[in-house]
Amino acid sequence: MPSLRCGLILLSLVASLCVASHAQDREASFPTDEEIKLVLTQADRAIQEYKPLLDMEEKMYGTKGGDAVAKDREVVRGIETAIKAFGKNPQAFNGPLGFSFFEWLDDADRNALLCASGASTEATVNMMVGDKGKAEIEISLSQRCIAVSTLVYTVSENAGALYTRYVQNEEKVAEQGAQVAQKCVELLKQNGVMPKK
Repeated sequence: MPSLRCGLILLSLVASLCVASHAQDREASFPTDEEIKLVLTQADRAIQEYKPLLDMEEKMYGTKGGDAVAKDREVVRGIETAIKAFGKNPQAFNGPLGFSFFEWLDDADRNALLCASGASTEATVNMMVGDKGKAEIEISLSQRCIAVSTLVYTVSENAGALYTRYVQNEEKVAEQGAQVAQKCVELLKQNGVMPKK
């Protein structure tokens, strides 16, 4: 029996050390609150620049572009909701909601590019029919949409890099956990606590 007690104490010690080491690795390599908050600040700035362009696009095209603008606003609301939620709990980014946030940013980037393309096309048509004033407004909208798209794209890349780091480290944690469990099973078998099969 003394050898069994020694084995269990040894096993307990090894498991404690592994768990402590594992926790240190996990905390050091996952996206931090500060990194997440920086991306949130960047995203908020980009969205605040994007929202007036949606108003401008809606005013300019009326019902013709209403459906597209409505969908763009849904994406913006999703991003704003995520910014508020992650602001209260930044570590919620390190999970499925972080991926949704990344997708919304990607959607906003694409939508801003579509705004730029549509406004540019409309400007060309208006130049051809001689409506220079309207064409200039559309060119301005196109340029502003391109600038916002670039900004949102940059934020999206930052969020994507953080989320990739989260996923990679989550995989490492799972692998380390499986290794620790396997070592524990081997120690238990060696000390006769578990039957060898």
